Amino acid sequence: MTPKSSGDGENAALSVSQALDYMLSAVAPISGSECVPLRAALGRILAADVTSPYDVPAHDNSAMDGYALCADSLDAAGDTALVVVGTAFAGRPFSGLVGKGQAVRIMTGAVLPAGANVVVEQELVRVELGEGGDVVVIPPGQARGKNIRHAGEDLARGVVALRAGKRIGAAELGVIASLGVAEVEVKRRLRVAYFSTGDELASIGQTLVPGQIYDSNRYTLFGLLSRLGVDIIDKGVVPDQPEKLEQTLNEAATQADAIITSGGVSVGEADFVKEILAKSGEVKFWKVNVKPGRPMAFGRVGKAWLFGLPGNPVSVMVSFSQFARPALLKLAGGDVSPLPLEVKVRAACSIRKPHGRREYQRGVLCAVDGQWEVRTTDNQGSGVLRSMTEANCFIVLPEDCASVSPGDIVSVQPFEGLSPGC
Repeated sequence: MTPKSSGDGENAALSVSQALDYMLSAVAPISGSECVPLRAALGRILAADVTSPYDVPAHDNSAMDGYALCADSLDAAGDTALVVVGTAFAGRPFSGLVGKGQAVRIMTGAVLPAGANVVVEQELVRVELGEGGDVVVIPPGQARGKNIRHAGEDLARGVVALRAGKRIGAAELGVIASLGVAEVEVKRRLRVAYFSTGDELASIGQTLVPGQIYDSNRYTLFGLLSRLGVDIIDKGVVPDQPEKLEQTLNEAATQADAIITSGGVSVGEADFVKEILAKSGEVKFWKVNVKPGRPMAFGRVGKAWLFGLPGNPVSVMVSFSQFARPALLKLAGGDVSPLPLEVKVRAACSIRKPHGRREYQRGVLCAVDGQWEVRTTDNQGSGVLRSMTEANCFIVLPEDCASVSPGDIVSVQPFEGLSPGC
């Protein structure tokens, strides 16, 4: 079933939320998984829950370098002198019992000795030489349980440490390693084929003829897809020839779970993708009420999902980030709840836009006098890819916004790794 747009007829366009909701409801996670060594799991998506086989940490231990003792030994009103009876190191615990009037020198991470229920940091104590060895003088006010990390404080035995669908990053690798797990079950990699369309496009290494430009979209998409950790199938540049386009689409559909095209989805005379899909596939929608990126197709070719992105370079990046990326994450079996983060900041400049459509303008987000603010990059043309290298965020201007004045609050989607320049 094709989603309903807010308008009527061939030129009707879906809203951004309608298009995204439909795409996410239409696609389902791929099947298949494999077990891989832990280090090879970086960037992969968990296929099964990871459950803690024991408490982490396994024992009560010290959070500080200091002295372990029993709180009952302390004088509530004044200093207390305790005899130091040994030392506990991380990996080499003190084997005796800490009795009344005694203390054990303890290092960070060392197992808490039996009988101790408080660790006093070394900066607070005074060490003196007594007749039988060192004596540590403890000031008053030391609470029971101070500076102690309890067994199972990080993860208790039997608790799910990581849920299926979680993408494994650096922290997740560390958590799994802390459980002693050497291999992990992950989803098989999503296979994505992609190509650019247009007689005007040349691949790098070719000599340009009059009217040609080098194809940048495939390299942009390669970077975007690589960060998703999918298997990438580059089908190259496909000329504006219906037979060649149909052949490439059908071939890609046998190789991949998803197909991404750039160009060929507008209303130009040479835009054959729509015509071909009417024969070889199924089209769910063609237009989204957004700038840049209005001409965007979503449908199927065989068993593969198709994302037909516009041809303009910035439109490709906007359409991918707002629509294709969340759908591909769901297809790959990942958690799609972290959709692009939006935060509210102050506008540093005037911004103009027509009422009635959503816009994603390129912006520079930075802190001024302790407050975050954003300004647009100079040229907002959808063909000016350089603007994406100058920006560190999208400025999201909703459908009911007609203009922005300096000082108004706007929503921004930060890119990864904010640049410091303003």
